[in-house]
Amino acid sequence: MNVSRIALAGGVAASTVLLLAGTASAHVSVQPQGEAAKGGYAVINFKVPNERDNASTTKLEVNFPTDHPLASVMPQPVPGWDIEVTTSKLAKPLQMHGKTINEAVSKVTWTGGKIEPGRFQQFPLSVGQLPEDADQLVFKAIQTYSNKEVVRWIEEPKEGADEPESPAPVLKLTAPADDAHGAAGADSKSSDSSAGSSEKSGETTAASSSSSEDNTARALGIVGIVIGVAGVAFGVLAGRRRTT
Repeated sequence: MNVSRIALAGGVAASTVLLLAGTASAHVSVQPQGEAAKGGYAVINFKVPNERDNASTTKLEVNFPTDHPLASVMPQPVPGWDIEVTTSKLAKPLQMHGKTINEAVSKVTWTGGKIEPGRFQQFPLSVGQLPEDADQLVFKAIQTYSNKEVVRWIEEPKEGADEPESPAPVLKLTAPADDAHGAAGADSKSSDSSAGSSEKSGETTAASSSSSEDNTARALGIVGIVIGVAGVAFGVLAGRRRTT
């Protein structure tokens, strides 16, 4: 009886760890390619995993922060997906490179493609000029499935509090580079070539830019499997010894 309980406990532990590992990385997130320095430009990826077993993700809508508007937003083409960029008039115009900006991107929407169960997709954007008076940018994302289900990733995480049930993607900003202002124009131009890169290059980037939470989830999953296997093996060996 004791042996059976030990083996059962090991299996339950493994299953629990795997379950937690799967949910830990199952929300829409945003990560920069390299750094997202204050006052500069960056290429950022919105990573969208499919959480459902019986439906595909068919639409992603990302809303941009209104308190720190971004005048330059350029999407990189994603094979199979149509992209719509929505701009809105600013209550307070921005000054950028000696020009007055009266409008900024308020929303980017991807449709027409499909993220099947067990898959994820990255949606790259070149953005700038990043604010100098903020440590992070919060993007509210809306994910739509083929069965018409809509998941709103719009809850802003609070420092020191538990992660909300539907957290919004948060882009952490790093300290400004010494030449952030001087390099801004060059970075903006270089982002054009980045946006026009080949599909093969984009796939390589997507495969190499895994977030730290995914690595943690994999590690937890491996630990859970080892615990489960050890529990079952112990139960089998103890049963054989009792029989003999």
